[in-house]
Amino acid sequence: MSSHAHINTNCSSCSKTNSETSTSSSQTAVINTKTTGYSSPLDAFHHGPREKIVYVTAISTQPQEHPDAIITVDVDPQSKTFSQIIHILPMPYKGDELHHFGWNACSSCYGCCGAGETSDSDKRRFLFVPGVKSNRFYIIDTVTNPREPKIHQIIEPEQVEKVTDLAYPHTAHCLADGNVMVSMMGTKDGKGKGGFVLIKDNGKGVFEVASQWSKEEESKLVYGYDFWYQPHHNIMVSSEWGAPEAFTTGFNPSQVSTHYGQHIYLWNWKERTLLKRVNLGEDGLIPLEVRFLHNPKSHHGYVACALSSTVFHVYKDGNTQSSEVEWKVKKVISVPNVSVSGWALPSMPSLITDFVISLDDRYLYLSNWLHGDVRQYDISNPHEPKLVGQVFIGGSLREGSGVSIVEQSCQESENGQFGVPKQLLPVPQVKGTALQGSAQMIQLSLDGKRLYVTNSLFSDWDKQFYPGLIDSGAQLIQIDVDTEKGGLTLNQNFLVDFSKTNNGVKYLAHEVRYPGGDCTSDIWL
Repeated sequence: MSSHAHINTNCSSCSKTNSETSTSSSQTAVINTKTTGYSSPLDAFHHGPREKIVYVTAISTQPQEHPDAIITVDVDPQSKTFSQIIHILPMPYKGDELHHFGWNACSSCYGCCGAGETSDSDKRRFLFVPGVKSNRFYIIDTVTNPREPKIHQIIEPEQVEKVTDLAYPHTAHCLADGNVMVSMMGTKDGKGKGGFVLIKDNGKGVFEVASQWSKEEESKLVYGYDFWYQPHHNIMVSSEWGAPEAFTTGFNPSQVSTHYGQHIYLWNWKERTLLKRVNLGEDGLIPLEVRFLHNPKSHHGYVACALSSTVFHVYKDGNTQSSEVEWKVKKVISVPNVSVSGWALPSMPSLITDFVISLDDRYLYLSNWLHGDVRQYDISNPHEPKLVGQVFIGGSLREGSGVSIVEQSCQESENGQFGVPKQLLPVPQVKGTALQGSAQMIQLSLDGKRLYVTNSLFSDWDKQFYPGLIDSGAQLIQIDVDTEKGGLTLNQNFLVDFSKTNNGVKYLAHEVRYPGGDCTSDIWL
């Protein structure tokens, strides 16, 4: 199949006044005064404060015995508790499988929501934390005591079921109208079915599941996973993982064609209508994370496909301000498989499971969960990403893994400096501790100089590919970034071990969030 897909649609820009917000670096940052977030991506990039604490979704390695938690980590180098867990907020139920989480308000609400200066719904206060396996939503208050967040409200699965038959919630994004939109991945019985639900504040600080975003149009989705919207170009792109009955029991290669996705969906954001279901073919198996450039006027976005180890570029062709516009989808990054022995298959994909874009839209970072590396691509030209940095922090191509590389692979950078490994690599260590698993979720500091990396993908997949994570718990590490010339270096002074907790529970660390917003939580209008 061709790696290009085409679509025509009418486009209208967002009517919000701040859709015309300049991204000039000369602006003064305005943070959490009358509203929430930052006036522009470059405002956050140049003027945003350095992160001092982070919140992490933490999944119990023994879900039948202990609940999942939201864990607070001190990341302030000047603090006495730097690189330590400072608070654990356990959930009241077991087996939720906390995964991704978002905010009740972010930079999309900057001057938009109109809720007034004193309204909580207009401020970044609550984390929305879905339980993938429980269909339960935890709403966490992070303002009363940011270092010790607490549960504000629980939306029980029965409340969700009154509104929709969708289940298995994944991505939560706040919207400019004050609602929170959450992508869903299946039905209660584990069948694949994509869609979106809207959660609103009833005006009294109580959140309710209001409706599906576009019920009739969503019926056309086979699976669900992630989404990103870019209102200035009247576009939303969503992706698909697979059927929950498949991915919640581990990964079976024989189910790829029957239980996993290879499509992305392009939507008319304003009209809430599906424009096109784009088949990415063999080059786009299991498309997961979706991100657009942060500049709200940019029409460039990317989708990372896990199993095919590719990244597709989604963009407008021709006059980008025209009402008649053609959207294209083109493969721009491909990480080669490695021929191996001693593994489940003779060819090992890199398995791209996450990526993040710097707030100045210069670099894209991605994680290869099987190969074990984090990569830095220069996307100054969005059509031609260039590999400029790489660091290995584990993976299945490490010494002692039982895997052997059968043949050397081709180089992927112009000077041959970067690419898939030609031989097994030693196990990385930080502060004398061997790193477990591999690079999975990644989060970037506002100034683009620090990457935070966790190593847990999904508990059932962790158990299959990196059983050591179940035995010893996950880790959070930091990678230092060269933002001038490109380059990544493992920070030897930062390591959080989620097996060493004051409650004795071992956790699988997944997504990372900053209290003031980060490079994947906020969408500008």
